[in-house]
Amino acid sequence: MRPCVTGRALEMLGCSNINSPGVTRILRSPMSKTINLNGVNERFRSTSSMQGYFELARERSKTVASFYNQSAIDASAEKASVRLTPATLLYAGKSPDGHHVLSSAKYLQKELPVRIAHRIKGFRSLPFIIGCNPTILQVHELYIRAYHMLCDFPAIKDQETETRYSTLVQQLLDDHKDVVTMLAEGFRECRRHIQDENLVRNFLDTTLTSRLGIRMLATHHLALHEENADFVGIICRRLSPKKIIEKWVDFAGRLCEHQYGSAPRVRINGHVAARFPFIPLPLDYILPELLKNAMRATMESHLDTPYNVPDIVVTIANNETDFVIRISDRGGGIPHSILAKVMDYHFSTAEQSAQDPRMSNLFDSITNSGPQSGPMHGFGFGLPTSRAYAEYLGGSLSVQSMQGIGTDVYLRLKHIDGKGESFRL
Repeated sequence: MRPCVTGRALEMLGCSNINSPGVTRILRSPMSKTINLNGVNERFRSTSSMQGYFELARERSKTVASFYNQSAIDASAEKASVRLTPATLLYAGKSPDGHHVLSSAKYLQKELPVRIAHRIKGFRSLPFIIGCNPTILQVHELYIRAYHMLCDFPAIKDQETETRYSTLVQQLLDDHKDVVTMLAEGFRECRRHIQDENLVRNFLDTTLTSRLGIRMLATHHLALHEENADFVGIICRRLSPKKIIEKWVDFAGRLCEHQYGSAPRVRINGHVAARFPFIPLPLDYILPELLKNAMRATMESHLDTPYNVPDIVVTIANNETDFVIRISDRGGGIPHSILAKVMDYHFSTAEQSAQDPRMSNLFDSITNSGPQSGPMHGFGFGLPTSRAYAEYLGGSLSVQSMQGIGTDVYLRLKHIDGKGESFRL
């Protein structure tokens, strides 16, 4: 093996030389060790268990071949995605014979391969050293695998094929549930190789918001099978921002009590009786992160008096065009020196955490095992992902800090049936 290639391989393995313990373990490890392919563990000791391994190997071979035989993916990537407004989904209605479900499935069958092909093209545009990171490469392969599975599915013509298609969609949703965490881990692993922060920010913004759109469309289709008078798919006809805030206050409060022994009281004021059509899913991503940050900052700036901390105030403002949720804490504010970086991906280190509790990952190890493990938590992804989601939904997420006092975070989102043009999924 050429010295330069050997050196690069050792570098990617995190080893300094060929005699490093990590390399020795790899070279000496027996074939009966666990092998991980596409995130699936296969342990084989005899020929009787080789069949499963070869099936995985064939699947991965097909995936790897797609890096070189890309004509179908390239053709799909050249097509424009057809983005729908939430109002279109809301007022499409339900038909007694289930035709609306069939129409939704046919739309997804055309749309999902195009959107996934766009994401594969994005992975291919990454710098070589980043794209070769094993964790990022694994996500890339997940998208290629999903593309082939969706394209290989026969045309949907009746309820029977629609049912099988919905099963496939649910399977892919489950397969991709940890993609954000994997991307965060992968980019953190190769952070020292990143020379253009804007390139990474644009890639992550596009990839994460596209993923949100795909998941909302897929979840909407699956939800159309359910009977719920308050919902049309994933759209709540009369969403109460107060109730959804209260749900995530309880969640964040329990995390806070687990970590610190107590939690700040949260008061909700403003237009607390407001109700309007909206999609709860993005709020379920964003609100836990914002509330978690506010509680963490409050508790860590009052460690001497943990059972006597200032309240967090959440204010709801509703109008004909949009609605705003302001979260105000008395957590000491964010220092001037790092305020401009709080929306940057991966801006989360031990040194910065000591300067400002908002930057630490104290909750993340707990949160990663909870119901929000997939979307954004950990690795310094929370605020930038929330900002990207808000902008994707035609809104914004902004931070106003009063150093020495606290921080106000403003989440502004457009109504799906309000004045002005709505966002598209």
